[in-house]
Amino acid sequence: MRPEPFEESRRLTGCNVYFAGTGAALETAHGLSFDESTVERWQANVREARAALGWPQGEIAVRAHASGASLAFAAPMDQLYAATEVNEWAWYDALGLRAASTGDVDEAGEPVQPHVAAFARDVALRMLRDRAVAEANPALLALQQAADAHGVPLLADDDVVSIGAGAHGQEWAVNALPSPDQVPWATLRAIPTALVTGSNGKTTTVRLLGALCRAHGWPAAHSCTDGVFFDGASLETGDFSGPQGARTALRQPKAEAAILETARGGMLRRGLALCRADAAIVTNISVDHFGEYGVHDLDDLATVKLTVARAVADGGLLVLNADDAVLQRHAPRFVGQRLGWFSLDDGHATLVAHRDAGGDTCGVRDGRLLLHVAGATHDLGAIAAMPLSLGGQAAYNVANLAGAALVASALGIPPPTIAGVLGSFGASRSDNPGRLQRWQVGGVEVVIDYAHNPDGLHGLLRAVGADRREGRLAIVVGHAGNREEADLRAVAATAAAYAPELVLLKDVEGYLRGRASGEVARIMHDELLRRGVPAAAALVSLDEMTATRHALAWVRQGDLLVLPTFDRDARERIEAMLATMADAGWQPGDALPPAPMTEPVPESP
Repeated sequence: MRPEPFEESRRLTGCNVYFAGTGAALETAHGLSFDESTVERWQANVREARAALGWPQGEIAVRAHASGASLAFAAPMDQLYAATEVNEWAWYDALGLRAASTGDVDEAGEPVQPHVAAFARDVALRMLRDRAVAEANPALLALQQAADAHGVPLLADDDVVSIGAGAHGQEWAVNALPSPDQVPWATLRAIPTALVTGSNGKTTTVRLLGALCRAHGWPAAHSCTDGVFFDGASLETGDFSGPQGARTALRQPKAEAAILETARGGMLRRGLALCRADAAIVTNISVDHFGEYGVHDLDDLATVKLTVARAVADGGLLVLNADDAVLQRHAPRFVGQRLGWFSLDDGHATLVAHRDAGGDTCGVRDGRLLLHVAGATHDLGAIAAMPLSLGGQAAYNVANLAGAALVASALGIPPPTIAGVLGSFGASRSDNPGRLQRWQVGGVEVVIDYAHNPDGLHGLLRAVGADRREGRLAIVVGHAGNREEADLRAVAATAAAYAPELVLLKDVEGYLRGRASGEVARIMHDELLRRGVPAAAALVSLDEMTATRHALAWVRQGDLLVLPTFDRDARERIEAMLATMADAGWQPGDALPPAPMTEPVPESP
């Protein structure tokens, strides 16, 4: 097939990084040459198409970046597939190109219908009008307008429309919608809801807030990278940190509160599922995911993460990390919005100034976590006594505790309840699976965590004492394939900085994302050698269970084994093996329990 002049064309189904509403966005193809006048023609084409289709003009957002440009425009929520075609046609035409009209086939070998951009301008616009009319759903627009007038959230996807949320919501099939006067508006309303985003700590913060809601007496639904949960029980497994997970959580019929992990990818691909929340938190901004959707530096990433600010309702609270320099730089954008700041230092200048101005803060003073809300100070307890803090050593979890306390307070959870949960959450492995889980087997400490970028891995290794260890250190590490090479090397460099005696490089099942098996491992292996890790200590073992078993066969009493693990299935199999070993009184050198996979011998590339 002839290559298209764009990398991706997508619907924006909710509030997004470009504007507060629905629309379409397109990313130009990498390496494509064009100038400013081409982009101006692109915008003019979008305006002309919208006029021809009878759409309101609305916003057009253009962003030039290192890999090309993005253009997004507002469009009616019931005609978003047509909107993507408008964007594609507008870009083709601006470049003076025509799409292929014949000869293209799909992956199954079937003929592909020509794109509207294959035709003359007047024909293309007529085709776009026909497709927009065929897609239009006036009943959906009428319900959206009525829901806005009643101040009630409406969530729509390809199959279902729901109004209200949780125990106070109702659903209809998208092809059998009621008229506004048939909707029982008096019974429908929102439930307390918080959005959680950031580079690290999102899932931990979501789970902590879920526990806080339950302690307050609210049956709570939450969505995160592990799935969708209600009252702590799993409903769906997999990465549900995007709008689909949010909608699933918000539609739980008994939920009285919802906590929604809101990852970068979902916000860029589709936008937010919900454009009105009581609170949102940005935990931090660190190097990760560069190179996708025109995100090339920390400020680009912060702009994406701060999309959640669009959803914070009047009087709601946007919670930010005062220890993060990038968030400090972006904070002036939110003058007039209600902010809450947290820090590892309650005396941080930003927190002091914010309190003096009547704002809410949470920080650490003399080893205790202090919450300042509505002009009153609440002592939430000793940091060292909070299990999530690992005796105060896990600084990143102390930050998560402080940020979660502010969000919980904004939701209406009282300080004594917050203190009680912070004093117990994390004592059980089931509280926060896959995050800072520690096992002692035969005198060996094994740690499982989600650490997936340089800051996360560095924080984890410091928290578990890798920099002050007495025994040897082994790390089994890999990464997702949709990272730039520099990001992969940065993770390997972080591991190398702790002088590990053994590093096993793996594939991450389900996360190859366009790279060949072993490609990530080879890049990271090269960086380990560059950083001085001996070749004999840097091995490739692509299967995660095989790599973990190799490390367990290598360890001896007093060693530390660190397992950054992303895939839930792999994590659960490793946990089951560790539990079997602990129950059997396993000692280093003993045979390992049987594993369901073959175990090829690791070798250097």
